[in-house]
Amino acid sequence: MSVRPLGDSACLVEFPTDSAGSAIARVHGLMEALEEQRPDGVLDLVPSFNSLAAHFRSGDPQTIFKWMCCSTSEARVPDGVEKRIPVCYDGPDLEEVAAATGLSRDEVIWLHGSAVYTVAAVGFSPGFPYLTGLPEKLHLPRRSTPRTCVEAGSVAIAGGQAGIYPSASPGGWHVLGRTGETLFDPDAALPALLRPGDRVR
Repeated sequence: MSVRPLGDSACLVEFPTDSAGSAIARVHGLMEALEEQRPDGVLDLVPSFNSLAAHFRSGDPQTIFKWMCCSTSEARVPDGVEKRIPVCYDGPDLEEVAAATGLSRDEVIWLHGSAVYTVAAVGFSPGFPYLTGLPEKLHLPRRSTPRTCVEAGSVAIAGGQAGIYPSASPGGWHVLGRTGETLFDPDAALPALLRPGDRVR
């Protein structure tokens, strides 16, 4: 683990990436510890796959740096919340993914549907979860030609990740199916259904 400054108004904590799930858990454990003792002047905490950035008002980077270093020793791995997302596997790329991986359609569905995923980050569009835990047999590069519009609720894969499109948008991931769950509701107390650190089945 390392802690380093990012200019004069941010610090970054990075964890080893030998185990993606472990790094994600440690990032969110640290975030909880930092939130409990958040000093004045800290504007935002931004988690990612293996790092956490703290953005603060310029003026006293040493205090923030020491705060982050001390908090890393108090961080614990959070339990996380498990969410179940129903999926109808009727996506336009299902047959293409089966052909590209050398698997049958049913094998693709079983592999994708039986995995347990971890929300590594939320971004790209509001509520879009980047999910680690995709079985290696389903790892594929993005589509050579992105779609101009992917339907809301589309469940897709690309590289070593899975994801769910919360709203209609352009996209280059392989769409395996769809869910009727609402991934993002701006009027809800917690707008995003899935949060970093959550487990998804």
